[in-house]
Amino acid sequence: MDDKVLLGAVGEKDAVLAFKAIGIKSMPAQTAQEVQAAIHRLYREGVRVIFITEAAARLAPDMIERFDNDPALSIIPVPGTAGTDGYGERRVRENVLKAIGSDLFLDNDRKEGN
Repeated sequence: MDDKVLLGAVGEKDAVLAFKAIGIKSMPAQTAQEVQAAIHRLYREGVRVIFITEAAARLAPDMIERFDNDPALSIIPVPGTAGTDGYGERRVRENVLKAIGSDLFLDNDRKEGN
């Protein structure tokens, strides 16, 4: 049995080049259609973890939501070349809240003064 987890990256060309440099299957995508096609292709190729830039994730929210309950694929939003706008963190919060019923980040926000 092959225990190797295949990783992929989708998003702006400059952002995914960094992933490609460390051996991750990378697919530049700038339109909603390109993002959806990239996710489908990586999934068909056996990729089980996809890092997607926040900008790309915002272009295909329905596609990402579709895979939310698929245990064979994890789609993880990461900051792109323009930095973060908080989208990835909000998704993590929502998923943690859905999974355990509590916001684990709440105490850290209070400590940091947010």
